[in-house]
Amino acid sequence: MDLIELAARIDALIAENEFSGVIRVDRAGEVLLERSVGWAHRAHRVPMTSDTRLAIASGAKGFTALVVHSLAAEGILPLSTPARTWLGADLPEVDDLVTVEHLLAHRSGIGDYVDESAGGDIADYIMPVPVHTLVNTEDYLTVLGGFPQQFPPGERFAYNNGGFVVLALLAERAAGIPFHDLVAARVCAPAGLVDTAFLRSDELPERTASGYLEARGDRSNILHLPVRGSGGIYTTVDDIHRLWRALVDGKVLEPTVLAQAWLPRSEDPDEGMRYGLGFWLHATGPAVVLEGYDAGVSFRSVHDPASDTTHTVISNWSNGAWPIARALYETLLDYSTR
Repeated sequence: MDLIELAARIDALIAENEFSGVIRVDRAGEVLLERSVGWAHRAHRVPMTSDTRLAIASGAKGFTALVVHSLAAEGILPLSTPARTWLGADLPEVDDLVTVEHLLAHRSGIGDYVDESAGGDIADYIMPVPVHTLVNTEDYLTVLGGFPQQFPPGERFAYNNGGFVVLALLAERAAGIPFHDLVAARVCAPAGLVDTAFLRSDELPERTASGYLEARGDRSNILHLPVRGSGGIYTTVDDIHRLWRALVDGKVLEPTVLAQAWLPRSEDPDEGMRYGLGFWLHATGPAVVLEGYDAGVSFRSVHDPASDTTHTVISNWSNGAWPIARALYETLLDYSTR
């Protein structure tokens, strides 16, 4: 499919699926396609722009992983470190054999405060405590505890949201620096990210989109997600593309360390992908994936080293990104034809 055909297909999907957000496709440093559609704030009719900051939900796990790999490379938090080393008496349900590497690989087996296998609707109110009480990493101890170990560490893959909050806590305690500051210093600064930060959802600055539960209506996600925390990062498509370039250029991690992060450790047939240490990976090819989904947030960014192509879709409503993200994934990552 040539660029004109691709753009026409994306524009059709935008119209058919009431997309609201920002889309960008780069190849070898050149922007091939960019769209900003809909409202960053619906009630006040603030238009979406290419430099609008949007939430990326679990896309923040990639940032957490990069911090942890950075600390591990310096010997501050080696991947073999038992979580108990820095948890101390906190979260006694976590098996003493769980390591940093188990948590990064979603193979820890710890109980998860957000059980995605339980089903439910994306608009459900799932937080067990008032969302305004979850601001900093230590605050999450109130929701992480009380969940028994599900299986022995290392036995199998099971996607685990709580595990990455635990990683943020371990990183913060091992480094002696607040987790949000670690991300700023170890990821954002070396990568040159100027519009990426952990923002409070109840005091969003200019050029920042609110999140909405549905394609239409003004019901926001402010009561559904922690007001700020280890997953509450906002960014722009430009910063995401800058991050991929910085990773490839070795500005955040040494190439050998990054290669370990992107080495497949598990397969997830349900998702049709593999998983490394903090990153989703294409089922058969070399593409690396960051993805996030929550109430009022849908995000996918994919870097394909084989063609030096990156595509990113961020939407500020719950399911807005997926039709376009799937189309780009299927079109741009057709390894069978190469």
